[in-house]
Amino acid sequence: MRVLVIQNFDGTGLGQIATALQEAGAEIDLRKAHRGDALPPDAGGHDALVVLGGGQNALDDEGSPYIPDLLALMRAFADSDRAVLGVCLGSQLLARAYGGDNLIGAAPEFGWHEVVLTDEARADAFLAAAPETFPIFQWHDDTFTLPPGAVRLAGNSAVENQAFRIGRAAYGIQFHFEADRPMLRQWNSDFAATLAANQPGWTDRFEDEAARHGPLADATGLALARAWVATI
Repeated sequence: MRVLVIQNFDGTGLGQIATALQEAGAEIDLRKAHRGDALPPDAGGHDALVVLGGGQNALDDEGSPYIPDLLALMRAFADSDRAVLGVCLGSQLLARAYGGDNLIGAAPEFGWHEVVLTDEARADAFLAAAPETFPIFQWHDDTFTLPPGAVRLAGNSAVENQAFRIGRAAYGIQFHFEADRPMLRQWNSDFAATLAANQPGWTDRFEDEAARHGPLADATGLALARAWVATI
């Protein structure tokens, strides 16, 4: 099993997705697109694709000129029935790739928040691994409309489209199920200046919130990671 991973921003990573991939014996081919790593010309050399988050938005073709090629690559994987996972920015890019509208700055959300599965998610090979309602970490400003033909799988009061599926196994997931508490502690360090400016008091209340929400969020995230790897 060979999995292509596209990183879009320094300090992001696979987190619990890496745990599930390693358990399955997968070979991970990491490309730091934002640092100039080349994208493969097609989907032929890989069994699945993961597109991670980032600080840019999904319409930032000028600042991230590789985005149009990445959109085409996401379509190539999905249209050839290979598993695709877009997380946060990755979900916004998947929505754009299939005709959804990106809504920039329309849905800021930060911290652990509840997500609710739709009826369709209960029979989904990936999302059915989560409880019907669960806390999970969020860090985004943007959202999107559901692409034509996509199946809506989760939402909450802040963001209608928290998860969706295109075809058999192309998933857009707005929330950071990969980010467990150790990863979030690292983000607190790596993004300290940004958090201090935009989320005042976060580091002071982090451990209390982590103790309250983290156990279920981490367990749900790992269950989801393993369920996605099983779709490959």
